[in-house]
Amino acid sequence: MSPLLELREVRRSYGSPPVTACDGVSLSVDQGEFVAIVGPSGSGKSTLLNLIGTLDRPDSGAVIIEGMDVSALGDAELSGVRASLIGFVFQQFHLSPGVTALDNVADGLLYRGVPRAKRREKAREALEKVGLGHRIEHRPHQMSGGERQRVAIARALVGSPALLLADEPTGNLDSRSGEAIVSLLRELNDSGTTIIVITHDNDLAASLPRQVMIRDGKVVSDSASEVSQ
Repeated sequence: MSPLLELREVRRSYGSPPVTACDGVSLSVDQGEFVAIVGPSGSGKSTLLNLIGTLDRPDSGAVIIEGMDVSALGDAELSGVRASLIGFVFQQFHLSPGVTALDNVADGLLYRGVPRAKRREKAREALEKVGLGHRIEHRPHQMSGGERQRVAIARALVGSPALLLADEPTGNLDSRSGEAIVSLLRELNDSGTTIIVITHDNDLAASLPRQVMIRDGKVVSDSASEVSQ
């Protein structure tokens, strides 16, 4: 079976003179995996996230999702890929402040042409899935950091994406809330969601099934490769 995600010798540089942020990365992730991409600040983790999530394009190499080389697609096609295949969870939550949890999550389906009533129905289901069925009418300022991150996860999941990308999902949370979010991600993975977590937290990475270490834009270790050797 083909990998869900494959990177082939992906390179990306920025600025003048150019600084290489992604230096020939090759990586494959199978359906149902739970992977931590870990490394210190400036190691290239965020660039890698942007390339995997089609928010940026490689200078060379290929990014392949479900057998499709997304690095060759136009902007409109990439927007379609993000809307249908990828869910994003960010450290800063990115919720609309004056909008209820229900409508924040429903907005995750705006670009799919789903009717409003259906969007809200699916949003309600997603919020119940993350344990927030009792908070659907609350606005972000009425919720804790952990609850806001759960709303963000529900929004990422509402379209049933093939891949969930979580960028430092516990970075703005206290330890107890962070542990609850990691437990939720484990439950989602157990139910079949493929998840990649970007983190600088070595303890968090070590607790996940697979760790890919990034340094200076290169993969320096991959626990999956070590196991297979």
